[in-house]
Amino acid sequence: MLIELTALHWIYVSFILLIIGFMVMRRDTSLICIIGIFILAITATGSLSSSISGIFNSFIFAITELLSTILVISIIVAMSKALTITGINDYMISPFTKLIRTPALAYWTIGILMMVISWFFWPSPAVALLGAVLLPVAMRVGLPALGVAMAMNLFGHGIALSGDFIIQAAPKLTADAAGLPVMEVITASVPLVFVMGAVTTVVAYIFLRRDMKKGNLQVGTISQSNFITGDLNEKERDVLSQLLTPNTKRIFAILIPLLFALDVVAMSVLNLQGGDATALIGGTAIFILILITIAAHKNKGLEKTTSYLIEGFQFGFKVFGPVIPIAAFFYLGDSGFTQIIGEFLPKDSQGIVNDLGVALASVVPLNAPVGAITLTGVGAITGLDGSGFSGISLAGSIAQLFSTAIGAGAATLTALGQIAAIWVGGGTLVPWALIPAAAICGVDPFELARRNLLPVVIGLVVTTIVAMFLI
Repeated sequence: MLIELTALHWIYVSFILLIIGFMVMRRDTSLICIIGIFILAITATGSLSSSISGIFNSFIFAITELLSTILVISIIVAMSKALTITGINDYMISPFTKLIRTPALAYWTIGILMMVISWFFWPSPAVALLGAVLLPVAMRVGLPALGVAMAMNLFGHGIALSGDFIIQAAPKLTADAAGLPVMEVITASVPLVFVMGAVTTVVAYIFLRRDMKKGNLQVGTISQSNFITGDLNEKERDVLSQLLTPNTKRIFAILIPLLFALDVVAMSVLNLQGGDATALIGGTAIFILILITIAAHKNKGLEKTTSYLIEGFQFGFKVFGPVIPIAAFFYLGDSGFTQIIGEFLPKDSQGIVNDLGVALASVVPLNAPVGAITLTGVGAITGLDGSGFSGISLAGSIAQLFSTAIGAGAATLTALGQIAAIWVGGGTLVPWALIPAAAICGVDPFELARRNLLPVVIGLVVTTIVAMFLI
């Protein structure tokens, strides 16, 4: 059933275009998002007081949705600071320095490890597992922190999450909506996932190397290490690194990876995924932080534990501060609208972004090439809410409609819509969705989104063309 588009839909689209335009111009978009929230609210309610309140309520909603990610990032950073200041980090990364000797090896090794771990446990816990250990290794061999974030982001939140071959949450949603067996969608998605992944990661690496050679991107210019070491000079860092004996550092260097490895085993045995897996990683990081602090600072361990946590939370909220207004605006495109502003959308509305996807599908001719282009467009539009998953059921439904009219290609179209939605909304383009990788690596999430934009768009174009021949 076609939903009639209202002024709210067109306002939302207009502000999306404005936000994209400002991001391309490297300008901050927080004010634009706040104005967008206000205009949507006053258009819907007609009440000035409700609209002003709506801005604040949208912030609360966004913070609530993002809180688990903010917490785990803050805790991981607090632990990383303790590791670096006590010198344990140097012992931990020494084995990897023998394996990763060049920026190219760092990029591809981190990316492939991220992809494999993400297949089993999803990307957020994988980022936490890999980032704290491999970021310093990569930077030492010349790969900038932004390059590390791109590798983890594109391979984890891109390739692994869009295919979701092991956990199968994404293909289950799209397959059910399209009326297809899950394995049929997974089989159809394999060539598309790997075409998208290969094109995007190779193009991203080429651009990365080009900017490194030109001097536009240098190692250490944007990195978590600036936060971790703070304003300490070399002499002060040397004194602090002597808080533990070499043998104690070696014990911790073995114990910490072992504890995280046990987390991986627990995730597998207990079938922990997504938020549960992230919580396990976060709890383990707190436990490690306490052990290190007590061992290193002895009598002052109680106070130092709190000090590290405070600095971790300061870092977490500093990173997320600019993201919250943007997240608040984009959440209005989904179920957040009703919860924040109220029941002001049309009766049969599925949310603003889903309505726009249905509207797009209803005005295009039904043939294989247009079907493929439309499913990519619908997937990308529904991914704008930053979830990646909220709109993939719609992609499955529209794929079923197109395949019925075309007479073939249901599984391929379903897989294509799923891939587009998750690459855009699951964590490679929408700024708050890629926060975990950006925060662990200490890079600007908006800069990471800009870096990902062209490779992902090129990947989507190539993948859409390939899908046309598979339908």
